[in-house]
Amino acid sequence: MKIVDVCAFYTPHGGGVKTYIERKLKIGQALGQEIVIVAPGACNRMEHRPEGGRVIHVASPQLLVDRRYRYFDDVAAVHRILDSEQPDLIEASSPWRTANIVADWKGDAPRALIMHADPLAAYAYRWFGRIGSRESIDRGFDLFWQHLRRLGGRFDLVVSANRNLSSRLSDGGVRGVTTVPMGVDPGIFSPRHRNLSLRAELLERCGLAEDAALFLGIGRHSAEKRWPMVIDACRMVGHKHPIGLVLIGDGRDRAKIARHIAGNPHVQLLAPIADRVLLASVMASADALIHGCEAETFGLVAAEAAASGLPLIVPDEGGAADMTSKQTGEWYKAGDTAAASAAIERLLRRDRSALREAAVLRATMVGTIDAHFEALFAQYASLSSVTRRAA
Repeated sequence: MKIVDVCAFYTPHGGGVKTYIERKLKIGQALGQEIVIVAPGACNRMEHRPEGGRVIHVASPQLLVDRRYRYFDDVAAVHRILDSEQPDLIEASSPWRTANIVADWKGDAPRALIMHADPLAAYAYRWFGRIGSRESIDRGFDLFWQHLRRLGGRFDLVVSANRNLSSRLSDGGVRGVTTVPMGVDPGIFSPRHRNLSLRAELLERCGLAEDAALFLGIGRHSAEKRWPMVIDACRMVGHKHPIGLVLIGDGRDRAKIARHIAGNPHVQLLAPIADRVLLASVMASADALIHGCEAETFGLVAAEAAASGLPLIVPDEGGAADMTSKQTGEWYKAGDTAAASAAIERLLRRDRSALREAAVLRATMVGTIDAHFEALFAQYASLSSVTRRAA
């Protein structure tokens, strides 16, 4: 089967979508699928990947809000590529303009919408959650819900990787929603990579001794990740229990986050770690992952941390919420600093050995990204007899 993924969120600068796409290209080859990625780029070019598949870059302008990303502005160019490739199935990896471009293509291949974004959770609920209920916010954004319902009628499948998003989409009247959980790269993340010397070194960077707790926060520096909330929650508990917080990532809000840290030596900012083996060692060497974003569609970082044997402190909504249990971590009310602080305290009061043992056992049960793609491609195979011309 030839699968063409029209992916507006792909950027060579990194991020969860890039990690996902790189693995898709590799596993697609192994599973006998031909994968073609159509992505916005600085210029028109074709990139043949040694691991299999191709990336077709379409000359596109940069997003003003984040110049690492670009957006498709030439609909005809994307349609010409689809005409030339004649895919057996098309994916749209964004519910915005990309979805309309794919839906409007005049070919008859079945198509799937992959929810790489949860705009309502990332923006609307975050912006207005303190002054209105979810129901009132949804009513205020009914135009977007109408857009999603139209997409549900024009796509043969709407794929979500977490139960919370799937439930909200289905409850909102979006048809064809299915949940295909994400997973981690096989053979990389594991509790066996725990390195007590590395743990001590990271705590020393935070100005703390080895009896302190070492928390990790990993992800880009942008508003929806809620790093200031995470920092404040750790600071509140830090008056009673010594906590070192290491934030790994980068992004447009880095200077703002640095100002929020305000010289606190117990909070350290580290650049993104491109070396996956080193990242696996850092993850396994911490005592917990703390996450602030309730708008994660996949929760890849949380899955990698769970596979590393880390307890998780995560919001009760979004992809990260699916990655823990009562035995292996704590949930807190999304967007609530006091609730996050209370969750940290609950975790620190627990028996450390029992918590660690449960988290290491949980690590063996985390699914792989390969299993995700096997399940996804099986869903696509069931659509192979579907032919549906765009309305």
